[in-house]
Parts: sequence; C-alpha cells; structure tokens
Amino acid sequence: MSRQLLGVALTTALAVTLTGCGSGGSGSGDEALEIWIRQPPESASARTAAKLAEGFTKASGIRTKVVAIFDDFETKLQQQAAQRRLPDIVINDTAQLGNMNTQGWIREVDKARIAGGDQLSDLAWQAALGSDGKHYAVPFSAQSFALVVRRDWREKVGMEPPATWADLARLAKAFTDGDPDGNGRKDTSGFVIPAGTKRGYASWYAASLIHANGGDFVKAGGGGRFASTVSDPRTVEAVQYLQDQFCTSRTVNPGAVSNDTTVTHEVFEKGQGGIYLTGPWMLARFVKSLGTDRIEVLPVPKGPSGGPGTLGEGENVYLMAGSGNEAGQQRFAEYAASPDGQRIGMNKDADGAIVRLPVNSRVDLAAERQDPRWKVFQDSYAHAVYAPPVPNWAPIRQTSADTINAVWADCSADVKAAMADLHTKLTAELQSQKAS
Repeated sequence: MSRQLLGVALTTALAVTLTGCGSGGSGSGDEALEIWIRQPPESASARTAAKLAEGFTKASGIRTKVVAIFDDFETKLQQQAAQRRLPDIVINDTAQLGNMNTQGWIREVDKARIAGGDQLSDLAWQAALGSDGKHYAVPFSAQSFALVVRRDWREKVGMEPPATWADLARLAKAFTDGDPDGNGRKDTSGFVIPAGTKRGYASWYAASLIHANGGDFVKAGGGGRFASTVSDPRTVEAVQYLQDQFCTSRTVNPGAVSNDTTVTHEVFEKGQGGIYLTGPWMLARFVKSLGTDRIEVLPVPKGPSGGPGTLGEGENVYLMAGSGNEAGQQRFAEYAASPDGQRIGMNKDADGAIVRLPVNSRVDLAAERQDPRWKVFQDSYAHAVYAPPVPNWAPIRQTSADTINAVWADCSADVKAAMADLHTKLTAELQSQKAS
C-alpha cells in the first residue's frame, strides 16, 4: 500500500469525525483541526476525547476531527510526517517530547502567551520542557502510580496494608501461598507485572520502585547535560528486590516477562494475582470488572534507602509543526488545559478518563470524583519524578527495559553487573545525543 493510500486508510478506519472533515498540516484555517490521541479506537477514552473536542468546537466555533490510535502510534506519526501531513494536534505521553522534538514535529510554546498558563502546576510545566530549557507542549494530564490491591484477599490472609518493602513482599507471598481466593488450589500470585520489553514496559514498571528508593536512571547536571545513574546502589537495590520476587520468592504471575500492560490488566481482572502497581486510569475499569468492595489503592511504600517517590507521567498537548491553523492549535491547547477542558477529560468517576489528575489548580479533584481512592494518586504526585528532558528518552527507556527484563527472566543473572553494563550503554546513548 502506498503511503498516500495508507494515510487515507488510517483516517478512514480510525477517525472519530465530530464536525465535517479536514486534514492537518497543509490546509487553510477553515479546515477541521485534526487531533490525534493515543487511545484505542471506539474505547471509552476515545469517546471522552471526542467530547473534549466537541466542547472546544462549541466554545470556539473551530471544527475538529479526532483520530484515536493505540497500536504503533509513533510509527503512524512517522508515516504522516513522511507525507508532510502531520495532524494539527497530538495528545501524547510526556516522555515522548524529546523524541518528537528531535524529529522536528512539534512547535515551541511561549508559556507566557498561553491563556490560563499561570493556573497550571509548575511540576506539570516541567514535563513540557525540552533539553534546551524551552517549552514544547502545554500540560494536559498528570499521573503518579500506586498499588491497586485485592482488599478481599488481603483481609482473607489477615494482613495489614504494607508500610515497607518487606511488608509488601510478605503480602505478595501470602497471596501466592495462602489461597486468598478460597478455591483450594495454589493458582494465584502476589504481583502482576508488565515485565516485557515492548515500549520499554519493564523499565517503566520498575521506575516507581526505583524512585521510591531514591534511585533514578538519568540525572540532569545543568547546562543541558545529563549523566546515567543506573549503577547507583539505590537503583540496583530496587531492581534486585524485584528479581527476588521473580526468582526467590516466586510471587510474580507466570509469563510476566513476556507481558505488556494489555495482558497484565486481564491477568489482574481474572484473579490470577492481587497486587498491581499501576496508574489511576485503571481504577474505574477494575472497580467495574471486580467490584468496588474488592479493590483498594495503597501508596507505594518508601524504599529502605530513600524515597518516597513514584514515576511521574501524563500527557501533553503538542502543537504540531506545519499546521495551517496555528491560532486554532493554541486555542485548543488552552481549552484542553482550562477548567472546562480538564473537567470533561476527567470524566467524573466513569471509565474513559483522559485527564487522570488535573494540571489546572482551579479544578478540585474531590469535587469532580467521589471515589476517595483517587486521592492516593493525587497525594503520590507530590513526590513524582518525571523522565528528564534529554533529547530523546525513548532509547534510554528501551535499553533499560532490555536489561531489566533480562535479569528478571534469568535468575542466574547478576543484577549489579548488569546495571553496571547498562550504565555504560546509557552513557554512550547520552553521548550520541550530545547530552553528556
């Protein structure tokens, strides 16, 4: 299939058209503003994105078209870039900023000229910074991570919520050996972990425990320079702790080293494991599938050598280069970050939230969501750690995932030696990016 036909097929198959049709990148200002979001087509999240765009159209009079894509999102963006037909707006992960900026896909944002920009949290604005100290996006959604735990299982095995990593390991062992579902068979695990290498999931998962122990992958050194810290004893300790769960205690669900998040969600829902370190977007789904009384959300315990901390992530609104409607791009970004846009994206307590934690200080999370479990994620965000603004974070996450996955899959692997080797690789990667 030619690239031109592929672009037509993508738009036809995946677009959720709200008002008319149009294309980004080369048209006049009266064309529909094309908005891409990394969500499964026809999902609850895609429908929320459609509502957000519809609200923007009503407020601004600017027509919109939403394209929801989940699989191979970045690859499809590359295909559109090759055709010089990038969408006008992309709502995508904060960690993708460096990669998108390196390829010249996104425009610089003047923070001072963003209406309502002073209402957005300083931490969220940090996730819109490039390695040159300039902003290349408008914050849209924030998230930290916490433990989603089967409360009914915890009560069945007679244990309290974990306050330390040792407590967490004991709870996982009880879920593995203590028949928490009461079926008389040893068919449950403590942890469910997306430990595969696809999209860097192994390092993505490990990051929250690494930050909870005061460790990190890469640290900024000033002047746009960065240094690898993966051989730091606190980082090694966190990866070793998880290897122990895979190899010594054997408290992780079978097959985890090959699983991505899609599979891991189902493992948790099927009752094959009882502790899932994940983000707030899964809460409504698990409450619906498992029952609200069975689910609790607990903070990630502080590690033995540092913390507290979790991975900090979210989504930005990226204003794509080459748009024929730059004024419309900025107006959409301002609306998405406004109290009205944030409330639509939060979607109350229902499934399909595309704003997990609001970035706008004028939005009261407790007023929008009645489920008090959201507050655990909000409290954890105060000490969340975002990926640093290196020119391209994607290869750093992927290389880290390959190493971490390998030491979890091979119980004979020496974690300290593997992390020392990873340090060498990340140092070389930073040098190749001229960021070391």
